Amino acid sequence: MSEIWQLHLGPTSTTTPIAPSPSSRIATKIVPIYPLPHEKMNQTTQKAADVTVEVIDNEQDFTAAFEIISKCFGEQTNDAFWKAMNPGWDTPKGKSAGISRMVKRYQTVTKNNSGEPNTIHLKATVPDPQNAGQRVIAGFAIWAQLSMADGQGNKPSTDVTTAADLEDLYPGNKSEQRFLKQCFASFVSQRVKTLEEKASTASPATFSLDLCVVDPSFQRRGIANKLVEWGLVEAKRRGELESTTEGSAMGRFVYQKLGFKPVKEVVYDVDAEFQDRKLPPNLFMRTGTVA
Repeated sequence: MSEIWQLHLGPTSTTTPIAPSPSSRIATKIVPIYPLPHEKMNQTTQKAADVTVEVIDNEQDFTAAFEIISKCFGEQTNDAFWKAMNPGWDTPKGKSAGISRMVKRYQTVTKNNSGEPNTIHLKATVPDPQNAGQRVIAGFAIWAQLSMADGQGNKPSTDVTTAADLEDLYPGNKSEQRFLKQCFASFVSQRVKTLEEKASTASPATFSLDLCVVDPSFQRRGIANKLVEWGLVEAKRRGELESTTEGSAMGRFVYQKLGFKPVKEVVYDVDAEFQDRKLPPNLFMRTGTVA
């Protein structure tokens, strides 16, 4: 997702845009820009072997990004949360809507009080096996500076309406809207709690991995490592910021090798009627000290 998620974590910002009954509830424990086109940044490209990581500066790249995300969460892991956040993801209409949501997030990136973009979209490219001399997008990631302190980053919330228009996704369908509210609140609860605890400290912000996916055809080639390493270097450049993420069942091992420490498994507190849905295993992780 993190990673993992494409739309689901579009936090509320405190900065200005520059261009988302107890008896009937169950607790389910589950284990998982930069600059806009006219701006530039140092170290926007890192290379390792045949993998190149770059900051996205072309909205057309989100078509490929959504395709990769769909392969990972819609097909490979059959993630009920992601699919609910992207209704019709496997139809032309749903795909178009999903891409549009990603582009909108890209277009409305905000800056912190140091002038740094609060959200960075990355792509990882490799040589195209079907077309000699060309490259293809094989991985995608979103890094976000988050904070409860004004001007220090996007302010996260457990309220899903800060990340998505539920009525637009499910007009009049209160059941599906309730499912998303419960899943979203459960998924980000530890992230929000951590930032609330850091709010009054000397370093109130985190540089968090919001999403990291690799096309199944290119997995296990070190691509995820490069997308994560890029963000960790950027976190250091921004003032030794701590990083957090919600690691999937596969992703957590990559993150742990790169310095993330396990904190707590995500527990989905959802109504009993949703218990048969396949919710994603995720582990909240952070690079700082774990109590």
